[in-house]
Amino acid sequence: MGNNQIKNSAWQLKASLNTNVDDSRAAIICVDDEPVILSSLGEQLKRSLGQRYEIELVDSGAEAIALCAELVPEGIQIPLIISDQIMPEMMGDELLIKLHTLYPDTLKILLTGQANADAVGNLVNAAALYRYVTKPWDETDLILTVEEALRRYQQEQQLAEQNQVLLEVNQKLAGAISLLQATLEATADGILVLNESGHVINYNQKFIDIWGLPSKTELDRDQILTLILAELTEPYANSLKARYAQDNSPQFNSLELKNGKVLECYSQIQQLQKQTIGQVLSFRDVTEHKKAQIIIQHQAFHDSLTDLPNRTLFDRELAKALNQAQQENKMLAVVFIDLDRFKTINDTLGHAIGDSLLKSVVERLKSCVREKDIIARWGGDEFTLLLPEINCRDDATAIAKRILSALKPEFKLDKHYLHITSSLGIAVFPDDGKDAETLLKNADIALYWVKEKGRNNYQHYTFRLNSQAHELLSLENSLHYALKNQEFAIYYQPIVEVYTNKIVKVEALLRWQHPDLGIVSPNLFIPIAEENGLIVEIGDWVLKTACAQTKVWQNMGLSDLIVSVNLSARQFYNNDLVQTIRQILRSTKLSPDCLELEITETATMRNTNLAKQILSSLQQMGISLSMDDFGTGYSSLSYLKDFPFSTIKIDRSFVQDLSFDSSNFAIINAITTLGAGLNLQIVAEGVESEQLKNLLKTLHCNYMQGYFFSVPLAVEQATDLLLKYLGNQA
Repeated sequence: MGNNQIKNSAWQLKASLNTNVDDSRAAIICVDDEPVILSSLGEQLKRSLGQRYEIELVDSGAEAIALCAELVPEGIQIPLIISDQIMPEMMGDELLIKLHTLYPDTLKILLTGQANADAVGNLVNAAALYRYVTKPWDETDLILTVEEALRRYQQEQQLAEQNQVLLEVNQKLAGAISLLQATLEATADGILVLNESGHVINYNQKFIDIWGLPSKTELDRDQILTLILAELTEPYANSLKARYAQDNSPQFNSLELKNGKVLECYSQIQQLQKQTIGQVLSFRDVTEHKKAQIIIQHQAFHDSLTDLPNRTLFDRELAKALNQAQQENKMLAVVFIDLDRFKTINDTLGHAIGDSLLKSVVERLKSCVREKDIIARWGGDEFTLLLPEINCRDDATAIAKRILSALKPEFKLDKHYLHITSSLGIAVFPDDGKDAETLLKNADIALYWVKEKGRNNYQHYTFRLNSQAHELLSLENSLHYALKNQEFAIYYQPIVEVYTNKIVKVEALLRWQHPDLGIVSPNLFIPIAEENGLIVEIGDWVLKTACAQTKVWQNMGLSDLIVSVNLSARQFYNNDLVQTIRQILRSTKLSPDCLELEITETATMRNTNLAKQILSSLQQMGISLSMDDFGTGYSSLSYLKDFPFSTIKIDRSFVQDLSFDSSNFAIINAITTLGAGLNLQIVAEGVESEQLKNLLKTLHCNYMQGYFFSVPLAVEQATDLLLKYLGNQA
């Protein structure tokens, strides 16, 4: 071959190396028999590729074949065909195999509702599939796949044209090597070219950079394969070695390097006249993309706040643990954990404090479990524990006790000292359920029962709890309609100054007259109302009704009568409490100094700073404040002197069995002495006999309440009692 022939061949090679798909004369064909999906696919492709490619939409395989036959003679290239698998007249794999026979250069992507092994296998066997994408797809991932396919198509077109030119000019076009190298250097991928014997004959700078190899001037080509294989982790090194012995179809793999990098590797065997002349491998650094995928995967199965497994991951782990327990004949436990009255803290102090508290709780929970146990955030203030491989119920009990103990110390968060307790429901495999759904349901039933019994405890599931839980659920449903159906009533019990026998106050006590169950104990329905939030609406009704009734009595001549109304913890920390009480007093025309509000000691200790603010606001309105059930909670004297209480009510548990030689006698004596020192009224609850009355008088307890004086009375009976008292006073 003469110099002119070599020169002409070199220019021909240069032209082939710079060949790209003419975007203005290229089309992407989409095939799907469902118009909505086809339209959506078309819109997504047009948004990203519509300026460079024509996006053709057809709804059947026959139309796709006809369209290709129309476009190709017009010189319009078809770099990519995307087809659905399930279509009525011609399935997607059948269509793509036919099109591959007609247009082998066109890349094909199969859309399928699931990883259809048969369809994908047919296409792979026919070398007719570039990639399959499962439905529903992520638009970003789909566009990345399509753009990669288009780049691949361009590369394959370049490689095909290079082979043709190289066949014509053979190896005498030495000058063409520099042009080829320029093409290699221009690509964003690292390129490695091997001859038919597997020896390195070419590579670009990007390849050096990706693999972190010595500079090209220092690199021995014979060492390249050894160096890159040494960088690979197993089994990827063996996978790359095996590539030399594979068939001629293109290969696409992901490789992991020892330095943590992740590379995508595409390899293509090069042939001339059916003879292998070498292999081209392209490498792309996808480390950051893989990291992003790992983060997304982690976020899909973990709670964003606590980084604990979420419900989805817990369900998976529970299924695995149950399978193992069944095979090995072992026990496991599922524990539901609910943070008692967490919502009150969250609503009053804000979500930032609530979130910090949750994270602090999680740290304490982690200290209570074994390494193989799983803690998951079930949602809100609920957590679940999976305790695999336990020997007996006592193992689960021990962990439950550790959790109760771990949460007992106060939490210091942003200048707030918070106390929180937990309720735990436990279900054990196989006694309490042999499948995940039953175990979770029964653990939840046990938890529900703990909360109904007063919280801050644990409960193992028993069959007895099931029927009781259904009864409580039915009661809760009825509670939602009780106020609307006027099933509530207020009873009044007098508080007496014992030295003068004067009725100084009446306490308003809520009663529920259920249409089927009769009178329902407040101890049963008030915790339910507190839990579901109905207590705020019910409490407002009690306040308004009691204030209105007191005003009626005052108009009847009982001008100095005071009504005492209980506030629940949830009602106390409600943001609108002070404003609501102000409106009620205004609407009922009751003077603030004729209203006393009773707040339990436990409620005030939940958030002492906020409690002090609320109590001070109420006191400034002229309302009297009473600490209810004193002695049953924290009995913190240091806090008591800082709160604006005017009355302390001694809980009936100290009064019922009172005698001169009992420890309760000393306790009440201490409380009355304390009250005198702080200028507080002391009211003893639960006085049911004259003996108790006289005993309490010796302790200088001047105010009493109980059945000895009067049972709680309906409005009519209370009115009669008060009028009788008024007449006696006259």
